[in-house]
Amino acid sequence: MSKKLICLVLALIMAFTVVGCRATEAPAAEPATETATEPATDAAAAPEAEKATYKIGIITGTVSQGEEEFQQAQNMKAKYGDMIVTATYPDNFSTETETTIAQVVGLASDPEVKAIVFVQAVPGAAAAIDKVRETRPEMLFVCGVIAEDPAVMASKADICLLADELTMGDTLPALAAQMGAKTYIHYSFARHLSYATIAARRLKMIDACEKLGIEFVDVTAPDPTGDAGVAGAQQFILEDVPQQVAKYGKDTAFFSTNCAMQEPLIRSVAEQGAIYPQQCCPSPYHGYPAALGIDVTGHEGDVEYMLASIKEKLDANGQAARMSTWTTPVNMAMVEGGVLYAIEFCEGRTNGRIDAAVLETCFKTAAGEGCKLTTFNEGGVTLDNFFMVMGEYYNFATQAPYVLEF
Repeated sequence: MSKKLICLVLALIMAFTVVGCRATEAPAAEPATETATEPATDAAAAPEAEKATYKIGIITGTVSQGEEEFQQAQNMKAKYGDMIVTATYPDNFSTETETTIAQVVGLASDPEVKAIVFVQAVPGAAAAIDKVRETRPEMLFVCGVIAEDPAVMASKADICLLADELTMGDTLPALAAQMGAKTYIHYSFARHLSYATIAARRLKMIDACEKLGIEFVDVTAPDPTGDAGVAGAQQFILEDVPQQVAKYGKDTAFFSTNCAMQEPLIRSVAEQGAIYPQQCCPSPYHGYPAALGIDVTGHEGDVEYMLASIKEKLDANGQAARMSTWTTPVNMAMVEGGVLYAIEFCEGRTNGRIDAAVLETCFKTAAGEGCKLTTFNEGGVTLDNFFMVMGEYYNFATQAPYVLEF
């Protein structure tokens, strides 16, 4: 694939997805003497207090628009207390950009807020950053799930983050092969295949399957926006998976490009004993709870609970080694990884505003040692502060991440 095509593909991802706060060092304390009996004055203690005084703002969608990142923001608040302040952008963010801007400006109006983590960085994020920088040019911005032009956002935010969908074209067949797949079923429809990112990922899957000796099979499914609707598309999946397993055998891996198809696909694959490497949007919360009958109430945002609950269900029918997902939802990883990076920056432990090594360490903490970051290249120009995030896959049988070679 040419660099030109890859750059076009990554730019189109944006359309479909919906300085310094480094603390002042306190002066070294004078050595204590036997005659020093007076307590330190407030003035003497002030530098140390100033060093510890900073806050990190997090702006996410509401529960209805982005529950995973919203819940992770609450997790960060519970972990770090008053150091974290949160806000949400409106559900109708595409038409209410002024409200989004106002929410971000509101976070920045607190002089103790030294960094803002923005996930998802919906349309209006670039304008919000511009507005904040009018009065707070030193503010650190970490933006995830970029929805605007990558070059524009890279020029506005300090750190930009996006899921590495193209690399999934290699990792999915690699994981399918490790699970024993001999056939790879790819469900999609004309509308999705007209999207450059989906089309490019499919081509990478075909190439990877050929190298791995896996038969790649295209299956056209009904478009959920068509006459049959979501119900018709889901019914098709429930009826077609058993037919494909009867034709190709249980060592068949299944993938669909559509979110609405994940629940019936997971349910049917589990019942048929086939292989399911990953959802279209990898997350323990995507499709698995409803498909396997897992009650999430009271455990929203608790990834460990969800992984354990999925394992229990898969163990019951011998599917633990044949179904997977990422160990951490990518949007949750962006929130936590962004907060961890902001802490490192605000406490003076980064090499400037863009420190790729520190950022990757933060993401490995948030999403596992297998998490990898690569910089985005557009038109032959590398955007040094724009990172593509690739998570790690969870082996429900061993309760450990898969190690993939691709």
